Amino acid sequence: MSIPQNTSEKPGMFTALAIITLVSGILNIFYGLTITALIVIGTIGIGLLCAPITILPTILGVFELLYAVKLLNAPQQPVRFSQAIAIMEICCILAGNVLSTVAGILALVFYNDASVKAYFDKINSPAV
Repeated sequence: MSIPQNTSEKPGMFTALAIITLVSGILNIFYGLTITALIVIGTIGIGLLCAPITILPTILGVFELLYAVKLLNAPQQPVRFSQAIAIMEICCILAGNVLSTVAGILALVFYNDASVKAYFDKINSPAV
């Protein structure tokens, strides 16, 4: 596969990666808060002991939102692909969050595209 010559524009897969991460972040925040609230209310407060575990999707959601905002900036700032966020999204299957798992898999697949890798390299190279 050859690297596209016109890497000055954001590739479509790069934008899709950013939007998928943004949507996954929003859903993870709502999912984590909802699950935590349901467990705490359903157990009449005893579920607060489980809150550190059930709140984890919310924390991941915050990291996803911050990362997606960096990807969607109009004057593109240097940002590297976050394989850690993609892997943590995949691990959300353990919490029952299938949509986040799909987002993590898509993030890894989109990053392996030649145009996306070239764009990441371009925005992270020092300006000459």
